[in-house]
Amino acid sequence: MPEFRFGTLGAANITPQALLAPASRNDDVSVVAIAARDRSRAQAMADRGHIDHVVDDYQAVIDHPDVNVIYNPLPISHHREWTLKALAAGKPVLCEKSFSMNEAEAVEMAEAADRADLLLIEAFHYRYHPVFLRTLEIYQSGAIGDLVRVSGLFHVGGERGVPASNIRMIYETGGGATMDMGCYPMSWVRHLTGEEPEVVSAEAVEGPPDVDLSLVTELKFPSGATGSTSGSMKGEPYRAELLVEGTKGTLMVDNPLVPHMGHEVRLTVDGETTTETLTKRTTYDYQLDAFVRSLRTGEQLPTDAHDAIKQMHFIDNAYRAAGMKVRGT
Repeated sequence: MPEFRFGTLGAANITPQALLAPASRNDDVSVVAIAARDRSRAQAMADRGHIDHVVDDYQAVIDHPDVNVIYNPLPISHHREWTLKALAAGKPVLCEKSFSMNEAEAVEMAEAADRADLLLIEAFHYRYHPVFLRTLEIYQSGAIGDLVRVSGLFHVGGERGVPASNIRMIYETGGGATMDMGCYPMSWVRHLTGEEPEVVSAEAVEGPPDVDLSLVTELKFPSGATGSTSGSMKGEPYRAELLVEGTKGTLMVDNPLVPHMGHEVRLTVDGETTTETLTKRTTYDYQLDAFVRSLRTGEQLPTDAHDAIKQMHFIDNAYRAAGMKVRGT
């Protein structure tokens, strides 16, 4: 039996690519139990992912004797409740993003993980992939000089946008473009610079009540650099980009989100551009490797619960600056 045996809460669309596929390629990991509100969906995912146990409810997943790690891809409104229950049962948690409804919930979750001495991370999978690590290496090398401006965007939605029935379109479940799309460029600019930005201003396009179809921020960093982020689900073509402008050059990353689906890292200095492409191994594989390594060694991971507090602080401030309600308030 593999050392790390996951139970998954719900039958979320992200689960096959984020957990089932990488687990199937990792000899130390298996997924052994699942529950969902619709048992037929849980059974279908179990059949697809070779999960042995379909149980009655989320608590039964947590309590299952074969399960020693929990994956929480539930709607964001359920992250706090079920993460706290998993931690109370003595089980570490890989929690999908956005981590919580707001900063206050993130603090509560992080404190619970600390008290239990258990690993809890936010599933910003990009952070563990060689493309982002290489981007960070180039930036920290000083190749582009001092930071002037950093901008990130993630736009998605297809021609018709996100359906009105989707949980991303419902405030009460933690909906909004920032919670699902904009959180990525927010994380990119934070993790690249190593700085926590001030939200100078923000502008949102509202769809259903209190739900942002798009939100753009203007930022100022402690170093004096400026920046921006943009997240949209209005129905635009897929774009995921990170642009870093320095005093000596620029660094552009095309598709830092899922680089295994195609990417480029472009460095321009003195008018000359060099382009790199790296591995096609998925971000989710690297994330799972890091999670398992941390479970074994206690290594601190860059997207741990304390980082999630800072991330949710950023998100809350973006909503406030745009004149919108913080989620869960």
